[in-house]
Amino acid sequence: MALDLAAIGTVGEPVVRSWTSTDALLYAVGVGAGADPLRELAFTTENTRDVAQQVLPTYGVVLAMGGGAVLRHVGAFNPAMLVHAEQSIELAGPLDPAGSVRLTATLADIQDKRSGALVVTECSAVDAETGAPRFTTRSGVFIRGEGGFGATAPRSDAPAAPPVPDRAPDATVTEATLPQQALVYRLSGDRNPLHADPAFAAAAGFDRPILHGLCTYGFAGRALLASRCDGDPARFCSMAGRFTHPVMPGQTLTTELWDLSDTEVRFRTVTEDGTVVLDRGRFVHA
Repeated sequence: MALDLAAIGTVGEPVVRSWTSTDALLYAVGVGAGADPLRELAFTTENTRDVAQQVLPTYGVVLAMGGGAVLRHVGAFNPAMLVHAEQSIELAGPLDPAGSVRLTATLADIQDKRSGALVVTECSAVDAETGAPRFTTRSGVFIRGEGGFGATAPRSDAPAAPPVPDRAPDATVTEATLPQQALVYRLSGDRNPLHADPAFAAAAGFDRPILHGLCTYGFAGRALLASRCDGDPARFCSMAGRFTHPVMPGQTLTTELWDLSDTEVRFRTVTEDGTVVLDRGRFVHA
């Protein structure tokens, strides 16, 4: 199978994506919120007397999946060979507990990585009623076995963040995922059987279903929100990172942070054995 390089630059039809209070709550639980009943209460409840519901900023990457149909333009490929490679989000402000956005997705690039192809999409979201900007995302998926067609020049300017500083981190946040974490997270919309079906996972070369990359991303986002924003979504500006190794449900994740300034952080996430699973992270906060 060959990917269609002529599809680079394709802009998908705008799509309206709506969400409810329940959707936002389910996402929060799917990325680990609620283990401590007194922590992150604003993200896991909607009817607490003294706490108004808020939305985790990284929920925007789930909403942006509504524009993912643009991937159909790249051509035929084996979905079992697709894994998430990189993700970023930049927010114009906090997300509402319920609302609607209009998504416009662009197939930004297809890059030859020899062992596979990196397919990059960009998505802009505006309020469905007012047209006000809400967030933008950039997502890269790696399709194994689809490389070898010759490198292309990147069509969008999104340089990778440099490696983390060569010193001890300024802070760390550690939290265990649940053995059933992927089964909870998939209820937010990503029903890829790679994360639930043992036979499908085996066909893709894994011993068992792996955790969604965006679930790992959500764990890291919660760590950044808590440690550098005091839990305030209004201070969460942008987050980017590269997925480097799959996470198995039940593993413990530690997000390590290095402060570069009062507003910029480099980060990475590792498992209990030191394996780096989310690397070259860059976080900007107010």
